[in-house]
Amino acid sequence: MPTPEQLSERELRVLEAVVQTYIETAEPAGSQTIARRFGLGVSPATIRNTMSELEDKGYLFHPHTSAGRIPTDRAYRVYVNEIMRLAPLSHEAQHTLQAGLLGSRSAVEELLRRAAQVLGVLTQELGVAVAPALDEMVLERLELVPVSAERLLLVFNLRSGVVRTIFVEVPGRVGPEAVKDVSRILNERLAGHTLQQIRYTLTERLRDAGGAQGGRELLNIFLAEAEEIFDLADDQGAVVLGSAQMLADQPEFASNIRMRELLRLTEGRDLLKRALASRRENGVSITIGAENSDARLSDFTLVTASYEAGALRGVIGVMGPTRMPYDKIIGLVEHTSRLVEDLLE
Repeated sequence: MPTPEQLSERELRVLEAVVQTYIETAEPAGSQTIARRFGLGVSPATIRNTMSELEDKGYLFHPHTSAGRIPTDRAYRVYVNEIMRLAPLSHEAQHTLQAGLLGSRSAVEELLRRAAQVLGVLTQELGVAVAPALDEMVLERLELVPVSAERLLLVFNLRSGVVRTIFVEVPGRVGPEAVKDVSRILNERLAGHTLQQIRYTLTERLRDAGGAQGGRELLNIFLAEAEEIFDLADDQGAVVLGSAQMLADQPEFASNIRMRELLRLTEGRDLLKRALASRRENGVSITIGAENSDARLSDFTLVTASYEAGALRGVIGVMGPTRMPYDKIIGLVEHTSRLVEDLLE
C-alpha cells in the first residue's frame, strides 16, 4: 500500500477535511460539505475525484447507502502522524483536572480512579489507568493481627497509601507478646524496601533474629513461605476504569450488539490489562483500530501516556471509537499523566 509521503498536498488536505468532518458529525463526508466548510480552493467535483483516489489507496471508504466517505484506520494514522496539530489545553480543562484530583495524594488507587473518571468526562471517552505493579512499591509498615487461634491477618501498608491484607496460617496458638515482637522485628528489617527486594533477601534479613518465646516459630513461617506471603501477584498492574457511560452515549454504540461488546470489555478487564501492559515505559502511545493486537479491540483507539514517580510506573489514558478528536485528547492525556506524577512524588 502507498506510504503517506506519496500523498499529494491536495490529497492530504482533503483527507484532513474528511477526518475532521467525520470526527465532528459521525456522518460520512460528501464533496459538497467539504467544499462548503473548508474552502480548499477547488470545486466539489475536484474534491470528489480526490476522495475517490484516496478510497482507491485505502484511506477512505463509503457505506453503500451513502455517497459520502468515512476514514479508515490508515487515514487516522496519517492524520495523527502527518497532518494533525495538537490543540492547546484550555485553562478550563486544566482547572477541571486539578480540581478532580485534589485530595487524592494519600492513595495511588484513589488518585488513578479519579484521574480516569475526570479524563473520561473531559474527553467523552472511557478513562483507563494501570496501577503500578505492587512488586515495585515500598513497604512502610506491617501489622500482624490475631483473628483466631490458628490465623493471623497480615496488613501491608505500602507507600502511596496502598493497603493489602492476607491471612497467614500458624500451627497452634501464638501468644500476643510473640506476635508483637515479630511485628517489631519485621518492621525494623523490612520497612523501606520493595516487596520484590523483601522476597529476594528475607532469609538474609531475618537470619540472626531472635525474639520472644514462640516468636522464632512465627518468623520461620515467614521464612518458609516468603515467596507466597510477599507476592501480591493478583494485583500486579490492576486496570482502573472510569465510567463507560461516556462511550455508551456515542453513536457507535447505539446498537445493542455494540453495547454488549463494550460491556464485555469493561466487565472482564483481562483484555484491557494485556493491551495496556506493554505501555508502561512507552511515553505517549496511540493504537488505532486494527493496530491493536487483539481483534476484539479493532473498533477502538487507545491513547495513553506513561507516568513514573520513583519506582512506581503505570499508564493513564482513554479508550474510545476510532472516531475521536485526537488533537484534543492527546494533550489531555499527557497533561493528566504529569499531574499523576506530581501527586505521587
